[in-house]
Amino acid sequence: MTETTAAATEHRLIRALGTWALAASIVNVTVGGGIFRLPAEMARLQGDSALWAYGVCAVAMGLIVLCFADAGSRVALTGGPYAYVETAFGPFVGFLAGVLLWAVGTFALAAVSTVLADSVAALVPALGSPMAKAGVLVAAYTLLAWVNVGGVKQGARLNDVATVAKLLPLLLLVAAGALAVRPENLAAAAPDTGGLARACIVLIFAFAGVESALVPSGEVREPARTVPRAILMAMLGITVLYLALHAVAQGVLGSGALAASATPLADAAGRVMGPGGRALILVGTAVSTFGYVSGMMLAVPRAPFAMARDGFLPRPLAAVHPRFHTPHVAIAFQAVITCALAVSSQFILLAVLANLSTLLLYAACCVAAWELRRRGVETGGGTPFRVPAAPVIPWLALAVIAFMLFSVTWTEWAWVIGVLVLAAVLFFAPRGSRAARA
Repeated sequence: MTETTAAATEHRLIRALGTWALAASIVNVTVGGGIFRLPAEMARLQGDSALWAYGVCAVAMGLIVLCFADAGSRVALTGGPYAYVETAFGPFVGFLAGVLLWAVGTFALAAVSTVLADSVAALVPALGSPMAKAGVLVAAYTLLAWVNVGGVKQGARLNDVATVAKLLPLLLLVAAGALAVRPENLAAAAPDTGGLARACIVLIFAFAGVESALVPSGEVREPARTVPRAILMAMLGITVLYLALHAVAQGVLGSGALAASATPLADAAGRVMGPGGRALILVGTAVSTFGYVSGMMLAVPRAPFAMARDGFLPRPLAAVHPRFHTPHVAIAFQAVITCALAVSSQFILLAVLANLSTLLLYAACCVAAWELRRRGVETGGGTPFRVPAAPVIPWLALAVIAFMLFSVTWTEWAWVIGVLVLAAVLFFAPRGSRAARA
């Protein structure tokens, strides 16, 4: 698809997302169900030194989001990372990045949806049967598809409400728990370097999300300024929140009890605030996972929309609703696919596939940011973001990503490589009809 045709398609979308709305979307997508469980996983993998893993992930994400901020200020098309990589390296590499982006969002969305169903079942035992859980998921996706088809402003407004609702109990736990922390439980300990890479690749699930939240770039106001500001605001707040939550959980429970807990934040809240506090965090888990699913349903459908716009997927997926100006067919398609995966799949496999796909996509975006800057690409409608030490940042980010990828098993690699090989076959098979579809 030509740049002129893409721009014409994008012109039909409404640029309604400002800095705060985009930052709220990033926070909402990133702070999902993972943080309610991962403190226990980190304690099991790293013991008293678990906070080191958060530090390494924060540094890695800091380097990566600088690349996203740079690329996002230069390329303003819907598709986010897919659009960045395609602009930098052409249709084939861009298509592979788009497939990774959609896979990341779809697998992660389906994985957290299973947590949502389990959380609702824990609060309402009558909804604990497989059939009842499936009914909860169908109802949730029907609601979210309807909200997002109704307009990007409507979807963003739901994100704002969900973001506030999920953050309040977590902030309350941090405030109350800080007074109950036992300093000896936070004694400094050297990290277990042998297991640090594996701990980080598990923890990255809690930090990932910015790549999906940036997909609606074609509906962002003044993207050259809005995208960098929203990314940096959101990621700084998320990092501080995660460090505080783990410090409170470990400081209150101790690393041994924390590692043995199935509901670490809820157990810490119960220790600090009693049964009412524990119930509050359990409700917060359900609200948080619903907010995550809500944010992802705003962002993820724009990936198949962007690929259909460029002729890689069937043309109807690029349709824009004549009244609401939203990609309504892509939204409905995403809701059906993800709901089916959530009903039929297991959380662990989906989460692992999402993490590996995420890191490969991050690596591609880091190289794309370097290439876009080298070529002086500026389509974001303003002055591109000034990245400190710009020539070095992408390569530092790649080094940290490579460190984490060393812990991936051959079986996990086989799944993702298989997806990429299939994507390459799909890319070259319909070459003769791609122009007609676009």
